[in-house]
Amino acid sequence: MEPPDSCLSYLHICDHTLLSTTATWEKIQALCDEGIEYGVASVCIPPCFVRLAKTYVGDALKICTVIGFPNGYNSTETKVFETKQAIEDGADEVDMVIHVGELLAGNDDYVLDEVRQVREASAGKILKVIIETCLLSDEEKIRACRIVTEAGADFIKTSTGFSTGGATVHDVRLLRENVGEGVKVKAAGGISSFEDAKALVEAGAERLGTSRLVKLAKEQEKK
Repeated sequence: MEPPDSCLSYLHICDHTLLSTTATWEKIQALCDEGIEYGVASVCIPPCFVRLAKTYVGDALKICTVIGFPNGYNSTETKVFETKQAIEDGADEVDMVIHVGELLAGNDDYVLDEVRQVREASAGKILKVIIETCLLSDEEKIRACRIVTEAGADFIKTSTGFSTGGATVHDVRLLRENVGEGVKVKAAGGISSFEDAKALVEAGAERLGTSRLVKLAKEQEKK
């Protein structure tokens, strides 16, 4: 994928994100207002705000939320329930965290089954699967690519942004080379500049998760 020509045009592939424990409805409203103003791909928000946010923005903006976030060790049944609730509340996209421990233990069938079940629960909506690359070896990342592909997810996503590291060019390139046809790569975690965004898109990312790009766009407009 060729990177956009303008720095500002990265915003249309950005999931404008607020997932901190200090998030309030007032802050989520402001995030939605910014998302609409700058034409982002979606706003990514905590599940408890999805219904309010969808009512607030209507069809003007896509609402994304997170499942099993941030550690991924919820039971499969809990993740499925979370997904169904999010869709019922109006979520257009869901970003689920895999059970990293099961992947590390070599229990690929477990991880495949949980992603498949969340895929079924989110049918008709975009599903992104967070594998937390900073905790995995390259071999484990490649296995995760196969699982995400086989489960039929739309995206494989590098990171939650809440662990020991975020997106890297190496990881994005590795994921892009190993996911199957039809699966895209979302880079998230630690994206703090347009230079970061450009490098990750050039490596193969087709979606970016960050809270920084809109802030940078605002600063650029003031200059």
